[in-house]
Amino acid sequence: MSAEIGGRTGRQGKLSQWLRGRRPKEAADEGGREALLLAAAGAGLPLAPAAHPVSGYRCSCDRVGCPTPGRHPLSFAWQTQSTTDRAQIERWARHQPQANFITATGMTHDVLDVPLEAGREALDRLLGSGVEVGPVAGSDDGRMLFFTLTRGTPEDEDEWWPCELDCHPETMDEHPGLRWHCRGSYVLVPPARLPGDDDQGVHWLRGPEHPLPDPLTLLETLTDACARHGGEAATATWPPRH
Repeated sequence: MSAEIGGRTGRQGKLSQWLRGRRPKEAADEGGREALLLAAAGAGLPLAPAAHPVSGYRCSCDRVGCPTPGRHPLSFAWQTQSTTDRAQIERWARHQPQANFITATGMTHDVLDVPLEAGREALDRLLGSGVEVGPVAGSDDGRMLFFTLTRGTPEDEDEWWPCELDCHPETMDEHPGLRWHCRGSYVLVPPARLPGDDDQGVHWLRGPEHPLPDPLTLLETLTDACARHGGEAATATWPPRH
């Protein structure tokens, strides 16, 4: 048992080194943080303030035993609060210097969220095939986030694809494979800090200057990679609408 755990730890260490080698250099000062947030908003990703880790694994919110420390929005009205307005984001960033930020999905963009090993393989395959890949973020907790266009805003409300058909942030542990974040969900946007060691966080591997692709151009490669790395647990819940 200990050998198995040690093997996983070794792979995680190598993957963390790979992430640090591939991601763009991110400035540590507040100006760098603010610039990255504004770049994300400028690319059309609506942002809202989120909680941040405190003393390792605790959360900055007042909730006792918070199940998602440092990963959730500060306001219950985060969907309507999320914005790309530069002045508002500057105010939030300067008045809440430790806050993480989330981006609400299903408005202008979705996020295909996959295990790190599968994401690494898929990214190499996609780039090697000349497929247009948009922004990609790496999370030091073992996930990779592929930012894409949203599936659209149909006039008929019944045609919405709610995130509950896949997963939402409170139930992500139940979905170890591909998670499709769409309407009703959110993800942390870089730069963000994760609970645990000080250097754990969410970082851009490909920045928001890359145009958002159609999710269907990435989906097959991502699901194939997830199936190879995670077996049946990595099967995505994807009910297509016609």
